[in-house]
Amino acid sequence: MTSTLNRPTAVDDRIASAPRRPGTPMQPAPERSPGWLRRHGASLAWLLPLMAIAAVVQAFNMAGSPQRIDDEGTYTAQAWAVQNLGELAHYTYWYDHPPVGWLQISAYTALTGAFDRYDVAVLAGREAMLAFTVVAVALLWLLARKLGLSRPAAAVAGLVFAVSPLALQFHRTVYLDNVATPWLLAAFVFALSKRYQLAGFAAASVSFGIAVLSKETYLLALPFLAWMMWRGADKSTRRYTLSIAGSLLVLVGLGYVALAAVKGELLPGAGRVSLLEGIQFQLATREASGSVLDTGSLFFATVSQWWQLDQVLIVVGTLASVVGLFMKRVRPIAVMMVFLIAFMFRPGGYLPVPYVIMLLPFAALLIAAVTDAAVKSVRARRAGAVSTAAVRTGSVTWIALTVAAVVALVPLWAVQLRGFLDSDLDAPMRNAETWVETNVPKDSRLLVDDAVWVDLVRAGFARDNVIWFYKIDTDGAVQAQSPNGWRDSDYLFETESVRTSGAGSPDVRSALESSTVVASFGDGDQQVNIRRIDSDGAAEAQRSGDAAAAARSAAGAELAQNPDLQVSATFDQALRDGRLDPRALIVLGQLAAAAPISVADPAALPGEQESVFRQFDVTPQGGETVAQLDTLLRGLGDTYEPASIEPQGDGLRITFSAVAPSGVLSD
Repeated sequence: MTSTLNRPTAVDDRIASAPRRPGTPMQPAPERSPGWLRRHGASLAWLLPLMAIAAVVQAFNMAGSPQRIDDEGTYTAQAWAVQNLGELAHYTYWYDHPPVGWLQISAYTALTGAFDRYDVAVLAGREAMLAFTVVAVALLWLLARKLGLSRPAAAVAGLVFAVSPLALQFHRTVYLDNVATPWLLAAFVFALSKRYQLAGFAAASVSFGIAVLSKETYLLALPFLAWMMWRGADKSTRRYTLSIAGSLLVLVGLGYVALAAVKGELLPGAGRVSLLEGIQFQLATREASGSVLDTGSLFFATVSQWWQLDQVLIVVGTLASVVGLFMKRVRPIAVMMVFLIAFMFRPGGYLPVPYVIMLLPFAALLIAAVTDAAVKSVRARRAGAVSTAAVRTGSVTWIALTVAAVVALVPLWAVQLRGFLDSDLDAPMRNAETWVETNVPKDSRLLVDDAVWVDLVRAGFARDNVIWFYKIDTDGAVQAQSPNGWRDSDYLFETESVRTSGAGSPDVRSALESSTVVASFGDGDQQVNIRRIDSDGAAEAQRSGDAAAAARSAAGAELAQNPDLQVSATFDQALRDGRLDPRALIVLGQLAAAAPISVADPAALPGEQESVFRQFDVTPQGGETVAQLDTLLRGLGDTYEPASIEPQGDGLRITFSAVAPSGVLSD
């Protein structure tokens, strides 16, 4: 509402329309307030390019780097389940996180049709992360301006937040923290409201509540948001406005409690999950991350990953947090940053890998704020303003540090950003998915990394047959469908998450030990293996594998003696080493018995370098034609007929399916 003091004065129509007497000076026309665009044009000239840079940098090669991980597959699958299954999760929802985060991801993908535009479902989630990050950049700019930073300084904060390799790594990844960040920034922006303080504080509380229900760790920012509101509240209405804000925050939080209560899952009970158990897991029973001094701990691995991505931002951001303690306008944020950093080192605590996402915008803001203050101090000194020696020395020192940091980060960022923009770290995942979709029978039961769960379900595998490895021995519904545990599965989609996180699961360990690699893509941490599981156990898997190899070797050595089979020394050795598919041994023998043939040196199919050869180029050498050879191949019956027969030069390229029937050589 417009206040009485600001209300325009009424004008008498008779006076306004009265003719002006000659010689009476002309009254100037009342000035019109400038339009919104004119008033904010300078800010938009800084902000819009900044948002565009953030969007382009995050979108470019989003599918190639970083490689998909299990966590983002989980949040994407949960968002997909909301949209396509009408359920809160693709498995039993057990209150490990509030669902508001992936509900927002689901809302975005539903409104934009993102899942329909990508073959890889996680990319739809990554596109949502892009949208949340661009909004966060705009809100960070606005927060910087409300705290009194200049436009260039606010742009620096947004640029560091958007382009830092550390930020880019985590902003591209589908984490709930990326959903919560713009809500937290919005809460601080609203908390600085002056003109409409009650509405601003109410909006701050609701925004903060949504942030916490998107990712519960953001609750750590509550005391500092409250401090910001208390400091800026009008003393005459402070009690009232803060009471309203606190009540709204409690109501938002009670909504989550009400969800659990309505579902009958508030308290623990036999055969059901509960909110209380979820809270206990997050706060008390979760395995600690260990010490930063222990090089084998999760804490050390997490912090090392951050450090490798951007040492400059970590060092300068920490220093800016300390310096910010002495700057009144950003003190609550600086204290919050110091607290959040110290909180990481609490004894026996768990440090989530994406914890750094919460720190990134405030680190960028404090770097910009301290630098802005130092520059203004130096300029004021040159203009003749009086300042203390400590302020002058500190300002010059900080500017020198900033220059050194820029010099250091240019080559570091160039190398890291080139990797994000050029590398294709996700190729092993995509190739492994394609291999499974092409070669594994659709009625097979798969243990998988959650990053591929949606893709395989959409590819035609039954939902109940695509099992997230984490659920094989933790979800009662999955255990009921798999009474024999890992033995009820046929294949294992092995990724780095399976090798590390799955190591704590007896079922996953047994599946790894009792399986053989049938296809492998990539190397190092990016390696993805497709394993065929032997339900009889590791020892039997080894015994049967050795027996099958011996049978192939014996049959191959016998076939190598056939004079009507013309092959090179390389092929001859592959025959004697047992490197040919057992069906190929039978089929090549039958073809050679009908008429002389030549077979080119075999080449492994993609991902099958260590497996048996199952694709061959065969050329008739006698009077037999290619058409006759094709007819003979197509009449071999279901067991021996190749999966594909295609013309290749003067002969045919025959390819057998990846799954060979058992007992081929013993028949």
